[in-house]
Amino acid sequence: MARRFYKLPSLTGLNTFDACARHGSLTQAARELGVTLGAVSRQIKSLETELESSLFKRHHRGVELTVDGLELYRVLSNSFRNIGELCQSLKSRGKSPDVAIAATTAFASLWLMPRLGNFWSEHPEITLNHSISDNPTDPGFLSADIRIRYGDGKWNGEIASKLFDDVIYPVAGVQFVQQHKLSIAQDLTALPLLQLDNLDPAWTGWERWLGEWDVKLGNATFRRFNNYVVALQAAQENHGVVLGWHSQVEPLISQGKLVRLGNLEIQAPGSFYLTWDVDRPLSVQADTLRQWLLEVSV
Repeated sequence: MARRFYKLPSLTGLNTFDACARHGSLTQAARELGVTLGAVSRQIKSLETELESSLFKRHHRGVELTVDGLELYRVLSNSFRNIGELCQSLKSRGKSPDVAIAATTAFASLWLMPRLGNFWSEHPEITLNHSISDNPTDPGFLSADIRIRYGDGKWNGEIASKLFDDVIYPVAGVQFVQQHKLSIAQDLTALPLLQLDNLDPAWTGWERWLGEWDVKLGNATFRRFNNYVVALQAAQENHGVVLGWHSQVEPLISQGKLVRLGNLEIQAPGSFYLTWDVDRPLSVQADTLRQWLLEVSV
């Protein structure tokens, strides 16, 4: 027998089993598959032999799944369904007016969403689907037509088009800023620092930011978060100082919800980019969104 990489039994056998399980009948499965009843019986028998397990209880009017059969059917039907949906998606790419765009929670809520209303008004024929994730390796994020990333513009297998550079500076709530002054970077180590534990290694944290002034964290007090939006909310509630990315905190500053603490700032080491797969050209609709985003980011 040929060695199978995924250690799966015959795919024909699995497909036949799925049809029998759905119909509860070998006869109806044979009709669906366009084969004889004998061929279906042989496939099921071969599969049971290979798995060393009984998958069906045979009755006069049909078949009933055994415990093992039910377990296999649940996994198999979900897998077949996911594969089918993905294949249909691949088939329709470039033909559908739908465009999937991926971004982090903070970027989507603070930069992207306030601008997309104008895009919908200008292009009502294009449907946007959103994949919001703070994990850059999330399958939904990676499968989007267009991704908004932060970094150096170099991602394996992706084309990158720069949106904009950014500036990073400390921000806090109104009352917090009234009670604390910042003259030099070292002063920050005596304040509660709101730290984002980000899954993206490109993200700039306090250690890297303070390193611009050769300041060591020492015994600084941290309050840690895994979501930037929540960290910003904590800052608004005067719980500490958070690093503010100008592109995302500027609206909150304009609304009086956050205030810059001091005048220190650094140029963000990376930039924000639009990216898409090298081997998956953008559809007309996706390219329309790409061009629009580049225009509004200027």
